[in-house]
Amino acid sequence: MRTLLRPIFLLLLPVASFGQKSVFPGSPDINTSRLKSERTLFTIYYVNGTTWTNKGTYTNDITILGDELKISTDYKDEKNERYKKRISVANAKTLEPLSFRSENTRGSLDLKFGTTITGKYHYLNGDKDKQISLKPAGKFVDFNVAELLFTTLPLDVGYKATIREFYYVDNPDSLLSNYIIKDVKSYIHRSPKTGNHEAWLVSVLEEQSGAIYTYIIDKKDHRIWQREMPAGGGITEVCVNEELDYQPIAAKFNKEEALQKLEKGNSVITGTAFARDHSSRNKLAVVNINKAQYAPKGTVVSILPNSEYLEEWKAVNKKIAKGKKLPQVPIDPNVADCIKKTTVYDDKGHFEFTNLMPGEYILITSFGYTHQYTYSYYAGTSYLMHPSGTVLSSNDVYKSANASTGATAEIEEKVTIRRDGEKLDVSLKDVR
Repeated sequence: MRTLLRPIFLLLLPVASFGQKSVFPGSPDINTSRLKSERTLFTIYYVNGTTWTNKGTYTNDITILGDELKISTDYKDEKNERYKKRISVANAKTLEPLSFRSENTRGSLDLKFGTTITGKYHYLNGDKDKQISLKPAGKFVDFNVAELLFTTLPLDVGYKATIREFYYVDNPDSLLSNYIIKDVKSYIHRSPKTGNHEAWLVSVLEEQSGAIYTYIIDKKDHRIWQREMPAGGGITEVCVNEELDYQPIAAKFNKEEALQKLEKGNSVITGTAFARDHSSRNKLAVVNINKAQYAPKGTVVSILPNSEYLEEWKAVNKKIAKGKKLPQVPIDPNVADCIKKTTVYDDKGHFEFTNLMPGEYILITSFGYTHQYTYSYYAGTSYLMHPSGTVLSSNDVYKSANASTGATAEIEEKVTIRRDGEKLDVSLKDVR
């Protein structure tokens, strides 16, 4: 007798779809070889509709030494007025909790894990320390390590699991809570620094409160890109990985050295800023009536000491622009503090810089001017006609006219002072 498989599949489908495996310290699903000593920084936002409000940051410092893994988490609010610090130590291979410490503005909590959890809560207001002795049943993971555990799992489409997390509260019935991975889907995460990344979109249910947490976890290096969780009142808390390991520019900008070059020397740069435009919109031959149009009095001229950092920054962004896939690398904000400015002091585009040390400098200016020019244009065709009406030859006819248009000169020039006390005269010219 043959048995139809369809009814059997229908009976098994609910079990296959909704069955959950339990993951606890030492479970075969945990692959701690993915973890490494590193530091990550997350910015915390409260999101309401399209409004993102910065609420602070937290850093995770992970240290793996021998059989111990330590994660130190530091929270700071956006005003740097409040803080929380948590330090968890776990077995580096199984993630079994060993100890936990938290600090905040009210006191500190210390716990030692074993068959019995022992510890104390110390109050900063002078109240008597509270002694702690707990015996939660079964295996669990320290909540401060749980997110690391998520990154060690064999995530795949449809993966499901239940993780028991320990979180200390005064109520012994609320010490353990199940965090249930309800769904895993493929996702493309867009980083503002490094572009698109293949990732897992992981939905986690906190059973006790009913809250849904959403994680974006990279498929290749298993980092957490982002975490979302409800914050109440229709607000979603979103924590964004700031990619501290993204260092496309190897050279470092030296602010102190740059400032010294601008103020500690005896050299002088004098110069003239002007424009000479020989171009036209219709690409025909033109002659500029005003051969040199000087930067107006009051035009700002800036000078910046050149450096290995600036050269590398320009080269990296040039390469990125050519590829048209990644956003450009922002410049070190300290560069802005090392730009010295002066202004053109007459109608002939003259400017001066003093107290400069030897070295290479970048001079930058921008100004508008009127481009006045004569140009030739096609005015028709002349024909040599035979009395019979036959065209014997033809010639294009061009005429000349005068015109003017607004233009902007954008000038960047490198100059080098070779010895202290040198007086260097330069021309900043925009010739098109």
